[in-house]
Amino acid sequence: MDHDADLPVLTTSVEKMVQWARPSSIWPVTFGLACCAIEMMATFASRFDVERLGMVPWASPRHSDLMIISGTVTIKMAPMLKRIYDQMPDPKYVIAMGACAISGGPFFYNTYSVVKGADHIIPVDVYIAGCPPRPEALLHALITLQQKIKSGLTREQIRAGQEAS
Repeated sequence: MDHDADLPVLTTSVEKMVQWARPSSIWPVTFGLACCAIEMMATFASRFDVERLGMVPWASPRHSDLMIISGTVTIKMAPMLKRIYDQMPDPKYVIAMGACAISGGPFFYNTYSVVKGADHIIPVDVYIAGCPPRPEALLHALITLQQKIKSGLTREQIRAGQEAS
């Protein structure tokens, strides 16, 4: 008797399997610059627990696929930000967290040493407004990024805010 015929069989391509698993296995690199980093740490603590979404904070950029820029990017820190981004494997995603990471925040007009937004250095996929944004806002941004990846958008479409076709 052949009992193998009773087993359910799933056939797919390797690429489809990777695309299915990718949104649920995002590893953000731990990279905090200022006060927003405290809110990022609170998001990864037990109360909000993003590990239930398959996200594991990682200390090495060579094993991470998400960078959360949390805080003020200064001109002195910009080359290190770019270096860490370049060390991340593709596909890689970036979340700019807080007013300082998005546009320079309150330091935009009264100092020369602040970059006027992280998107002047590296491409950003999702922006989180606030000063500092609450952990719930970061959690919402992480879920939004997961949904955009699940919908099959390319990195360029995610950055442009386009819908899946």
